Amino acid sequence: MIWIKELVKSPMNYVGGKYKLLHQIIPYMPEGIDKFIDLFTGGCNVGVNVEAEKIICNDKTSEIINLLKGLKETDREEAIKLVKETIEKYKLSKENAEGYKLIREDYNKGNREWYIFYSMIAHSFNHQIRFNSKGEFNMPFGKSRSWFNPNLEKNFIKFVDRLHNIDIEFKNYDFRDLIKELELTEDSLVYCDPPYINTLASYNEGRGWTLEDEKDLLDLLDDISSRGVRFMLSNVLEHNGIINERLLEWSKKYNTYDLNYSYSNSNYQKKNRGKSREVLITNYIAKPGVKLRFE
Repeated sequence: MIWIKELVKSPMNYVGGKYKLLHQIIPYMPEGIDKFIDLFTGGCNVGVNVEAEKIICNDKTSEIINLLKGLKETDREEAIKLVKETIEKYKLSKENAEGYKLIREDYNKGNREWYIFYSMIAHSFNHQIRFNSKGEFNMPFGKSRSWFNPNLEKNFIKFVDRLHNIDIEFKNYDFRDLIKELELTEDSLVYCDPPYINTLASYNEGRGWTLEDEKDLLDLLDDISSRGVRFMLSNVLEHNGIINERLLEWSKKYNTYDLNYSYSNSNYQKKNRGKSREVLITNYIAKPGVKLRFE
């Protein structure tokens, strides 16, 4: 069977997001998924594009989940109205640094409605999301590079429309706790795109990903695999000559598929440009390229 599918892009432009890899990732997923778990959803690029009876997207960053819930629960026209009214209120643009500083200040003082958060990150540096140890948003202004431009608005509309037309739920758990409460079957698929130990990104600074976190995730995947539940892990085995030895050794128990993509042009790699070996690791044999193509 060949499916023709239009991909929907997250309006968050999330660093490390998988939109550019979706045409490679989705064909490796099995058909007939009853419950799809996006354990580290981030900008939700994967979760919003999956074919499944039920989709559960989780992230430990509560601000991200609050935004996604807001978009799911708000009518598209109302959502656009709230964002545009916020942009007008703070006079946000790609030139107005003072307006950006004001909305960031208000947000950090407690005005944390989802549309405040979204309007702010739409004008932050490279649309990135970062918090300091006090939980304050601390990304600088976009400096003529980030704004709610027509393409971002188009992505926003398509994303909200997709959320309203699929069975998708958002949760704010530590990944270890979420899996404990879910009822998974052999027709479920747990997808994991955690922060990568051997790369650096803004999402892996203030609320970092540790070696202990990585060990717990791999142990968790071993456990669900022993129970007959399918998983898919996105990760980087090698970056700039640095090999994730623990992951490489662990992956030998499963199936590894290379993806054709480099992060060398990404902002967070600007000081250390180099080759990455990005892979999918699954506990089932995937047969890509036979069930879908994209318009």
